[in-house]
Amino acid sequence: MVLSSVLGFPRIGANREVKKAVEAYWAGKISADDLTKAAADVKKTSWTSVKAHGVDFVPSGEFSLYDHVLDHSAAFNVIPKRYVGLGLSPLDVYFAMGRGRQAEEVDVPASEMKKWFDSNYHFVVPEFSEETEFKLNFNKAVEEFKEAQAAGVTTRSVVLGPVTFLALGKAAKDAKPGFQPISLLPKLLPIYHTLLADLKAAGAEWVQIDEPVLVLDSAANLEKEFTTAYTELAPIAPKILLTTYFARLDSNLSFVAKLPVAGLHIDLDRAPGQLKEVVDAVKNTDIVLSLGLVSGRNIWKTDFDAAIKLAKVALEALGQDRVIVATSSSLLHTPVTLAGEKKLTDDQKDWFSFALEKAAEVATIAAVLSDSQDAKVAAALEANKVSIAKRREFEETSDDTVRKRVAAITPDQLERKSAFAVRKEIQAKHLNLPKFPTTTIGSFPQTKEIRLARAKLGKGELTPEQYEEFIKKEVESVVRFQEKIGLDLLVHGEPERNDMVQYFGEQLHGFVFTQNAWVQSYGSRYVRPPIIVSDVSRPGPMTVKWSSYAQSLTQKPMKGMLTGPVTILNWSFPRADVSRELQSKQLALALRDEVIDLEKAGINAIQVDEPAIREGLPLRRADWDAYLKWAVDSFKLATAGVTDQLQTHSHFCYSDFDDIFPSIQRLDADVISIEASKSDMKLLNTFKHYGYSNQIGPGVYDIHSPRVPGEQEIKDRLKSMLDILPDSLLFVNPDCGLKTRGWKETEASLVNLVNGAKWARENYA
Repeated sequence: MVLSSVLGFPRIGANREVKKAVEAYWAGKISADDLTKAAADVKKTSWTSVKAHGVDFVPSGEFSLYDHVLDHSAAFNVIPKRYVGLGLSPLDVYFAMGRGRQAEEVDVPASEMKKWFDSNYHFVVPEFSEETEFKLNFNKAVEEFKEAQAAGVTTRSVVLGPVTFLALGKAAKDAKPGFQPISLLPKLLPIYHTLLADLKAAGAEWVQIDEPVLVLDSAANLEKEFTTAYTELAPIAPKILLTTYFARLDSNLSFVAKLPVAGLHIDLDRAPGQLKEVVDAVKNTDIVLSLGLVSGRNIWKTDFDAAIKLAKVALEALGQDRVIVATSSSLLHTPVTLAGEKKLTDDQKDWFSFALEKAAEVATIAAVLSDSQDAKVAAALEANKVSIAKRREFEETSDDTVRKRVAAITPDQLERKSAFAVRKEIQAKHLNLPKFPTTTIGSFPQTKEIRLARAKLGKGELTPEQYEEFIKKEVESVVRFQEKIGLDLLVHGEPERNDMVQYFGEQLHGFVFTQNAWVQSYGSRYVRPPIIVSDVSRPGPMTVKWSSYAQSLTQKPMKGMLTGPVTILNWSFPRADVSRELQSKQLALALRDEVIDLEKAGINAIQVDEPAIREGLPLRRADWDAYLKWAVDSFKLATAGVTDQLQTHSHFCYSDFDDIFPSIQRLDADVISIEASKSDMKLLNTFKHYGYSNQIGPGVYDIHSPRVPGEQEIKDRLKSMLDILPDSLLFVNPDCGLKTRGWKETEASLVNLVNGAKWARENYA
């Protein structure tokens, strides 16, 4: 019999219960016990719902109040010294590591965050040194396994693997030069030994151990560590399902297939071409193969016929008892359920499958492969054929005007009229910015009042005219505030925008939108990605009205604010029937028209943000060149149609640039801003090494934390930056947009930022 499996489930709750509870706890409105109760309710609902949809292997242990990697660090005592001895409860230490803390005489910054492989999910980076002392502060796998059992559900625990945990970490500041976290594996494995032995004693038959680093090229250097780890752990653990996702195993398969594990999971959504090679590698072993046939990263309904055809390749070689039908990865990256979507048309709703619907899909596919005679299974299979046929029929339609315009793109459309050195001089005279110009990344706090006004507009309780007057006042307030504290290059604050991607999608042809399809980005920050369903075009200007209005209020230059084509693509659910390159270039052409219109309207600086350009980089180096070619070309296509006097900006966050630096240079943005405050300025050494010549604004403070940086802290950061970067190139700005922050902390932080820049002008004349 073919069994079914879900690798992980959204931990936010169908109505964002976890976000609300966590933020209420931070605000002091509920107790830790109340928070625990809210989390328990969401976990129980998830377990029972997945089981009710017919899934055999229901996941537990992957729930998190903030981040599953942070959970692992807290459980294994990987707690940096700066968070120890502060008189905080373990829960408050946990949250301080994730978001920092500045209260009750405690002032500690947040830990560094990075993107989880090529997704928009952010994880908190573990910090290791020779002094790291691992111990099991709590056994989350056992606790949730028993919790689920009490709810009547036998689950398969999910545990982050030891090699991936170390490989994703970084050397702490107190580590010796040359220290590598992977060297701690011998100290770490005994703790895993205890965790897994206790899980087995609790009655667990299987354990899912996630080792996604196995899809990276760098894993080829970790064969010894993987062999050591699983040779030691397999005898004392429940049956181990070694889990990979997001890409293919490639040459790493040669040693993975020899590991003493009971099962292996592979992602056949992202890498279907690896199936035959993997089947051949495990055929003569006892390894059970888990097939990731149902996408954990997208929201399109699974084509059952295509999935079944693929599964039969494994079935014919291994037999029913050695095949599991699964989601390709955790469903963390998808919304909870379609049930709450009331505004999608019936046809649109029929295209999609969210997390609970995907649970039903894996169960149905497994039943078909098990030769089920159940009439409900037959009906589901037939209904799927009808749905897929309707979607394919819709996909055959296209906008010829858009397609022809993409086909007619020429190389000269990708280049600015003059080189940066020429543009810089023209822009300096035109914008008249001081040395070390100050600016922000774009958004200002989205207050309760702004969200309430937007909700009232949606309900018809405010007329469009009333809402416009409200937004005008918000824009003017932001402009006056920036003038008051002395910022140099202003922004309008984006009060009219719900989200940096959704706002644009709503004004473009080719998108549809959901009401409740929330997905976790980091901590309590959730996003509602739009869905690209057809060719994309711009029916008219999207931002000109508000940028022009803001510029009319001030003599200082105003930045127009746009989200770049690659980021709109990566932070939407993209089409699966056409290439990402085609979708990106369609978006780029729409944005090109917007950039040109903004300049015509008198806007002389425009920021086109591409925080997701590094995120979208394929996980295998062999696939990089093709992606970077069209991704960079898309940005240049969007920004190159303007005069030399227009200053183009772009923003990047949580990115490692070392390997793709030539592509960052090729973007040819006049100014880029980057996350730098949480990464100990290490990114700047990359820029120094390569000799970056355009202007750059490394973030001087972390906006993902509510703490206010002191003025001296910002001065110290600027001094560190000026030890690396030429003073003629430096802009002064926060790490990212201020949308999620409160006004009190925003005002205090930006005043300190401006004072830091004044100090730099006085001392680096």
